[in-house]
Amino acid sequence: MGTTLYVCTTCKAGQPVPEGATPPGAQLHAALLAGPVPEGVRIVGVECLSACNTGCAVSLTKPGAWSYVYGRLTLDDVPAILEGARKYAATSDGIVPWRDRPTVFRKQSIARIPPHPPLDEAAE
Repeated sequence: MGTTLYVCTTCKAGQPVPEGATPPGAQLHAALLAGPVPEGVRIVGVECLSACNTGCAVSLTKPGAWSYVYGRLTLDDVPAILEGARKYAATSDGIVPWRDRPTVFRKQSIARIPPHPPLDEAAE
C-alpha cells in the first residue's frame, strides 16, 4: 500500500464562502488532482481534517510511517505539495530530511503523528 495525500475539501481558509461557491479546500483538491500525481501517491478528498483555524489543510500518511498534517496552503502551493508528497512516498519511514522538504512543509507543519503500530511493536 502506498502513500495517501488527504485533502480537506471543506476548508474555507478562514473566510466565508458564499452559498453555492466552491470552498478553497475543494479548489485545492481539484488542483492537486489536475497536476501530475507522483507515482505511489493517491489523492483523497475528505470532509474535515479538524484544522479549521489553519486551512487549507492536507495530511500525508502511509502504513508504518510517520504522518504529517500541513496547513495554511493555497493554490500557489500545489507544485510544492506534490513535490513533498513525492519525496514522502520515496521514504520508508515518512521522514524526509528537513532541508529536502518543500518550504511550505518546513514552515507550515501542524502535526507529526507517530506510525501505527509503533515502530518498536512493528518489529516484533
